[in-house]
Amino acid sequence: MAKPLPGRAVRIALAGLLAAGIMACAMQVPVTPAQLQPLASGAGEDMELAQATEVRFTTGYTRVLPAGSHWRAVGTLPQGTVFKPLDTVFQVEGRQVHEAWLVLRGAQLQGFYLPGESHFTPALLPMNLSRGEKR
Repeated sequence: MAKPLPGRAVRIALAGLLAAGIMACAMQVPVTPAQLQPLASGAGEDMELAQATEVRFTTGYTRVLPAGSHWRAVGTLPQGTVFKPLDTVFQVEGRQVHEAWLVLRGAQLQGFYLPGESHFTPALLPMNLSRGEKR
């Protein structure tokens, strides 16, 4: 006859099952293939975000674009100009975590370019970003 599991072992097993269930339910970041067209060397403008902006993703996760963060235009997509962070790594999260660069049309955030996968993921809602002085 099998011995019953001690209380601590049961709690650990249940916590593991719960964590596995939550991970299985995490939404995947919606993406479309994207081919970045690089800007000519030295042609990219630098910008600074003037205020922190919270971005909500279709996955339900949120991230904050920090005030004072610096970004450099590195290329274009049909959706807009792609800006790479200069002083940090920005990431979007769903079932997996992806490095992400801003995609702007004018001052409006359209979404993110995922350089590791060459994909574009749209912002849940396009929003205007408050830009500081160009550098």
